Amino acid sequence: MIESKVVEGKAKPLGNYPHVKRVGDFVYISGTSSRRPDNTHVGAVVGPDGDVVLSIKDQTKAVIENIINLLVEAGGKKEDLIDLTTFLVDMDDFPGYNEVYGQFFDHTGPTRTTVAVYQLPHPNLLIEIKAIAYLPIK
Repeated sequence: MIESKVVEGKAKPLGNYPHVKRVGDFVYISGTSSRRPDNTHVGAVVGPDGDVVLSIKDQTKAVIENIINLLVEAGGKKEDLIDLTTFLVDMDDFPGYNEVYGQFFDHTGPTRTTVAVYQLPHPNLLIEIKAIAYLPIK
């Protein structure tokens, strides 16, 4: 069984790909950011002087919550996540990202890989995460 899904009420994918793809017992979640359905970003606030203040902690929380919400739409839950790949624009953000990550997962959670990337699809984005979950078909 292969099923692809673009989830209503979420930020639309920036290209021709689904939010979620189920292949048998596995669910793959496309790279997810803190982008809202209105194309603004959690963790990106424009100050009174016009400068944008970015928060890795706020973005990390929003990204993980978005992934969990997408997984719930596919019939799963946080505990079904088996692997996450995180893309950070700046490894100096790793401590803040890691702190928030630890609020969602412990050592029994998914495996994880974190890499630094040159940039993400919008300058307000500090982080993107893709995920794989194991969700046996009943």
